[in-house]
Amino acid sequence: MVFTHQLSLVPVPAAAVVHEGRMPITATTRVHGSSPAADVLTAAAARRGAPPLTSVDASAHTPAPGDIVLRIDADAAASEGYRLSVGTHVEIIGADEAGLFYGVQTLLQLLREDDEGWSLPYVEIDDAPRFTHRGVMLDVARHFFDVAEVKRFIDATSALKFNRLHLHLTDDQGWRVHIDSWPLLTERSSATSAGGDPGGFYTKDDYREIVSHAASRHMVLIPEIDLPGHTHAVGVAYPELVEAPVLNDALVAQSETLGQPLPVAGETYLGWGVGHSSVRIREERTYDFVRDVVRELAEMTPGPYLHIGGDESLGTSQEDFDHFAERATQIVVDAGKIPVAWHEMGAADGIAEGTIGQYWGMKVPTGSHAAEAAHFVERGGALIMSAADATYLDMKYDDEFPLGLTWAAVIDVRTAYEWEPTAVLDVPGAAILGTEAPLWSETTRTIDDVELLVFPRAAAQAEIAWSPQHGEGREWSSFRERLGALAPLWKAEGTRFHPVADIPWSDR
Repeated sequence: MVFTHQLSLVPVPAAAVVHEGRMPITATTRVHGSSPAADVLTAAAARRGAPPLTSVDASAHTPAPGDIVLRIDADAAASEGYRLSVGTHVEIIGADEAGLFYGVQTLLQLLREDDEGWSLPYVEIDDAPRFTHRGVMLDVARHFFDVAEVKRFIDATSALKFNRLHLHLTDDQGWRVHIDSWPLLTERSSATSAGGDPGGFYTKDDYREIVSHAASRHMVLIPEIDLPGHTHAVGVAYPELVEAPVLNDALVAQSETLGQPLPVAGETYLGWGVGHSSVRIREERTYDFVRDVVRELAEMTPGPYLHIGGDESLGTSQEDFDHFAERATQIVVDAGKIPVAWHEMGAADGIAEGTIGQYWGMKVPTGSHAAEAAHFVERGGALIMSAADATYLDMKYDDEFPLGLTWAAVIDVRTAYEWEPTAVLDVPGAAILGTEAPLWSETTRTIDDVELLVFPRAAAQAEIAWSPQHGEGREWSSFRERLGALAPLWKAEGTRFHPVADIPWSDR
């Protein structure tokens, strides 16, 4: 007998058939396969409290009833995809190691305990991602998060099949990665965070450890050095590189409302205001700096991308901004990486061909945002969609929520779920690489704060990025039910989440 009811999976798979019955998971269950995904499975099942799983060499053992087999077959699915079947035993076939890892994450969501013990439903799943870019961003500049905390963030988000981690490493409040050729960046500009909280930075070994851990979870790390604005911290370390702060009425009013200090040249900035800083765009020394930073980051970053910012340069003339955008994107290309930039850099006629734009405007574009974003496509690049009023994980869930901001929107879970990345801009669908959900850290002083804002809304963004747009179950009424089933997994992993009232959270 085949059941038509929905599986409690997020993201919802491309295709699934559920059959009557369940396969028990017991102390005799063995995991066949030498993939690192086997270790991920056995460790996660143990944290859930399931019977201990034993790993065995697939070549030396024939699967017995109740066993779990992991293997790779490039013909099984599209890249990052997998096939999963549960019958007399479990078989997960990944198109590649990433697909096997994602198949394991699906299996862990299927694994449940009831009055008869731990078991899996009889099921057949064929699954692969909609978008190649399924990203999350963590701002470690406004508030710093150490290596262990970033790893925790990687583990929790990769379990939802995100495959890109964008680290916002620099901003007005701090510089967070060591650069050998410019050592004062971390010596003078890393000690504090927004509001005067403690800061910190990553040594090169720290950074490589984060890169390695991300790779083990099939996440490509995208480092961001925000330029030419958001560079007050650069001026604290090297005053000759940065212009005096440009104050405007909005910045002054915001600082007064929040009780925060205004930026002062050469002094650590503890406020949140934006748009007041810029490197000295017409000084050749500035490009020596950019070239050195890009080179050292590129040497440590095996992924193909390097993000150079480009947002909110409010005190910079358009002519100077365009000049900088053209030179900086070419410097990234010369270092062997693909430049990524916030959509404002699309205003520059001569940005390097192939530069990727990250659109952070609204679902209904305002001003010149749509034209700026489209220019990346015209120059042979593509777009990452981060519509601020849908994807920004640092926005409040409601007006009373103690963390987060509201400048883009108040974003409840349904708002985070009900948007379509290809419907925002008038560009070919093939120009959309995928989506990214940013977490800016003005109000998040701890990793627990981060997780409360990220989860459960990251699950909504994960489904948008992974699942077919018009697939079965890809609607709010189904998603809210399936989302509630993630609670036992998040609790077992120690992941904090906001238990939104209109979600039916499961207790096991």
